[in-house]
Amino acid sequence: MSINKMPLFEALSQKMKWHQSRQTLLAENVANAETPGYRGRDLKQFSFGDHLGRIEMSNVTTSSTSQQHFSVQGQGAGQFGASRAASFEVTPEGNEVTLEDEMMKVTTNQMEYQTATTLYTRSLKLIRTALGR
Repeated sequence: MSINKMPLFEALSQKMKWHQSRQTLLAENVANAETPGYRGRDLKQFSFGDHLGRIEMSNVTTSSTSQQHFSVQGQGAGQFGASRAASFEVTPEGNEVTLEDEMMKVTTNQMEYQTATTLYTRSLKLIRTALGR
């Protein structure tokens, strides 16, 4: 089996292609930020679940030898009342692109792409190490 056909590498490859396509759309949004009536575009969020659903997963369970091993303090993110905020505003000329929002999306997209490429590269190194090459 080719390494590129392994489900993990195939999913990571698809994720990197998704980020490349998204970067193109975000660049178009930034380029047209002052075009009257322009509506910004974005891609549907990428889901690893769609790509990794083919992997046969083995059931892994955990057990504790002491109750103190899994102590949880605090209430987590729920205590802050996290919610989604509106991510756009319409300018007087009817343009929905906000440069600040688009640049934040570009930065996030770049960081996630770098994460995917790092994971891909390190996974290849791990396989090479396991094969003794």
